[in-house]
Amino acid sequence: MEEYLPDRIYLDDYKGDFSTYLDAAYAIFRNDFVVSKPIYRGVRLGLKRYPLHFNKECTFYHLTHEGNDENNRIPNMRRIEMIGFPRPIIDNSENNELKVWRNRRGNKTRILLFYEAEDYLVVLDDRGKYILPWTAYIVTTNHKRRKLIKEYEEYINAKTA
Repeated sequence: MEEYLPDRIYLDDYKGDFSTYLDAAYAIFRNDFVVSKPIYRGVRLGLKRYPLHFNKECTFYHLTHEGNDENNRIPNMRRIEMIGFPRPIIDNSENNELKVWRNRRGNKTRILLFYEAEDYLVVLDDRGKYILPWTAYIVTTNHKRRKLIKEYEEYINAKTA
């Protein structure tokens, strides 16, 4: 999987100028999700554009910021560093280095793509005729990592039963 992933981008590469750094991250996102349209296993990916945050699509905001209060999420530097990861992970979803499964969150069907080597999780929202990239983040706690792996194993076991 490593061969598909681009280099991370760092704030230091932009002389500590956060605005320029975020614009560079947005350019990567725009190329990966707006200019070209990803396909997940034959199904096109849409994009949650609204509400706009700082004149950028909502999906970009979810990929680069964190927090439960939708209007006051804060930038997450690790998410920004890895902004180039979601597209190749989606494009290579059948790579055996990824754990891929579906779950339900309320009335939503989510597709999870977990690249365990980097503790990186991409979450897609399955809307039937299309799929939305929902969020992506680094799993930072052992508890969350164990929970994801357990959910994956239960999904695989239920599928093969």
